[in-house]
Amino acid sequence: MSTTIPLSSTTKGTISVQKIENPYGSDSKPVASIGISLKGDSDAPDWKVHIPMDNLEEVIEALTALK
Repeated sequence: MSTTIPLSSTTKGTISVQKIENPYGSDSKPVASIGISLKGDSDAPDWKVHIPMDNLEEVIEALTALK
């Protein structure tokens, strides 16, 4: 699953969110990958973060609290 969201305050920027099953090889655990592209190129984001799926609920709660 992959989702692309328009990045506020830009003309072409995007936020891409996807689950990657084996980001660091066959023995690695899945992560949620969040990429920010100022020019809309989700294949080569300007910034990227990988959040272990084991931490995802806590991160969602922290982001919800910011809202």
